[in-house]
Amino acid sequence: MSKHLRRHWLGLTGAGVLSMIVVVALLAPLIAPYDPYTQLLDGITADGSPLPPSAQHLLGTDLLGRDLLSRLLYGARTSLIIGLIANGLSITIGTLLGVIAGYLRGLLGAVIMRFTDLMMAFPALLLAIALSALLEPSLWIVALVIAMVNWVSIARVIYTETLSIRERDFVTAARGLGATSPRILVHHILPHLLPTILVWTTLGIATSVLLEATLSYLGIGVRPPVPSWGNIVFENQTYFSSAPWLVFAPGLAIAMLAFSCNLAGDALRDILDPRELGQGR
Repeated sequence: MSKHLRRHWLGLTGAGVLSMIVVVALLAPLIAPYDPYTQLLDGITADGSPLPPSAQHLLGTDLLGRDLLSRLLYGARTSLIIGLIANGLSITIGTLLGVIAGYLRGLLGAVIMRFTDLMMAFPALLLAIALSALLEPSLWIVALVIAMVNWVSIARVIYTETLSIRERDFVTAARGLGATSPRILVHHILPHLLPTILVWTTLGIATSVLLEATLSYLGIGVRPPVPSWGNIVFENQTYFSSAPWLVFAPGLAIAMLAFSCNLAGDALRDILDPRELGQGR
């Protein structure tokens, strides 16, 4: 067991960093030194510039005199909520459509997969920008837009695996014993898809958070003053040269979250790989 854990120390590190970010986001109201929405009277210099990092403001203040650390802590909550909701919706939609198309096949399966191919043909970012421009931006709308963009990849993967699983002997036996299609899907096919779904769930969080940060940076994501890591960069980009901490701090937070999700997802994929399980015996 210890040898198995040592082989995936990077994944454990990623899971640890991800857990730390989640804990910090949950405890933001308790550990944030200032209200993230309050413009402090002494939060800017005499010439109207942000304050640099100091003992009073560990990461300095932003262009409006708000404590940057407090906004980052609350921004973690926004980014994670969008990442979890958007990823949950995309996994649910992609899994449902992929399983239906792969198991039923025929005309319905062909229609679903051709629609999936059509969605994959559009650049994800451009499609997200178009949808965001048509809808009124908010936390929930941004999560919905990201889900509508990201479901196609998981649908294609689930479809391919379902095609393989439906031809296995245990599914044929269940069908021969008179099991209905819903029962076969729930009790025989979905359990074998669970490792793939778990891995894509982990990896998809990073994708969703990065897309949210991109949309917020472009000004069509979560609307200020609600803090998210993407719109913190967007708000303070004009001070990139004179106050680089305003951009580097949220950028580093985004990179840490994406990197930790990818490390944990890669390790989970290796652990759940049947070949890895066989070697571990």
